[in-house]
Amino acid sequence: MQHLWAERRLAEHSQRPNDHRTPWQRDRARILHSAAFRRLQAKTQIMGIGQNDFYRTRLTHSLEAAQIGTALVAQLSYQQEDPALRSLLAQDSLMEALCLAHDLGHPPFGHGGEKALNACMQHFGGFEGNGQTLRIVGKLEPYTASGGMNLSRRTLLGLLKYPIVQPALDQFEQGLSVKPCKAIYAADSDLLDWILSPLSAADRTAFQRTETLTKAPFLKSLHKSLDASIMELADDIAYGVHDLEDAIVTGTVTLEHWRRIAEPEMAKLPSDIASALKHISLKLFIPEHHIRKDAIGALVNLLITSIELYQALPDTQDLLIRYNARLPEPQQQLLQLLKSFVYEAVILSPDVQRGEYKGQ
Repeated sequence: MQHLWAERRLAEHSQRPNDHRTPWQRDRARILHSAAFRRLQAKTQIMGIGQNDFYRTRLTHSLEAAQIGTALVAQLSYQQEDPALRSLLAQDSLMEALCLAHDLGHPPFGHGGEKALNACMQHFGGFEGNGQTLRIVGKLEPYTASGGMNLSRRTLLGLLKYPIVQPALDQFEQGLSVKPCKAIYAADSDLLDWILSPLSAADRTAFQRTETLTKAPFLKSLHKSLDASIMELADDIAYGVHDLEDAIVTGTVTLEHWRRIAEPEMAKLPSDIASALKHISLKLFIPEHHIRKDAIGALVNLLITSIELYQALPDTQDLLIRYNARLPEPQQQLLQLLKSFVYEAVILSPDVQRGEYKGQ
């Protein structure tokens, strides 16, 4: 089964004498040297271009997510006593490839840009950042004539945050208020079928299970692969912690913001987590950069070292979809607090919203 996950959709015609790299090392190199990856340097996480030279871009965010992703894998490997589960974990080059590629399809101007493109493309399948990522690596990036980067099957599986195809809608709502459907473009269903072909019919049915969203005419996918779950955690930690650091250093948020927005929510955390966060937060707003950096590192470590494996789909045969990674509930609550604080204090701020609306 494992050799199927290392396969590529197109035959490799180029000869590389004495190249002893693994498939995942080749995938990482193709992503790293792609034009799509370089374009991330002009797409910001939160701060606007030209506002400050400290802020992170989508490119630096992806690099940091890759480092966190490999740290999460190392932590899981250290925990595992079962050799089969330890060997199941992604090699560093594979996890780096996933984290480097996870934002390739996301447009400038954040969700504002995504909404604008989705509105423009409503009659042609819409636009959604994760679906666009798969299209770029699977079809558009000119490493091959028509097969994109021709990445290995397991790498493509790891990029599927939403492994379902967009439903066909009878009517299209117009305007920027329409939220994109979190799914693969219908035109790319052939690529999705190829990625999932090693799964049995029963495994695929379970993996693509959905629920109906109440506020949108779309289905929501419920599952992702083990690699995708680790990549998503790395993305969330990088977003929740490092975007907070950007906001503090650039003066976008202050200690007053933290006390008003975050501290009331800290009271809802388990006492040990709340105590740790209170101790760390005292250092976050200290002017000395090395002290603040130590606090950021402590936050990241607190989250990384708590990761655990669990059986998301216990009745499936393929271990890559049976197992997922997650944070225990207390640490997940902490990460959600950080993300919510960044969203409320930074993303909803007038300056950032003004930039999004200009982008739209």
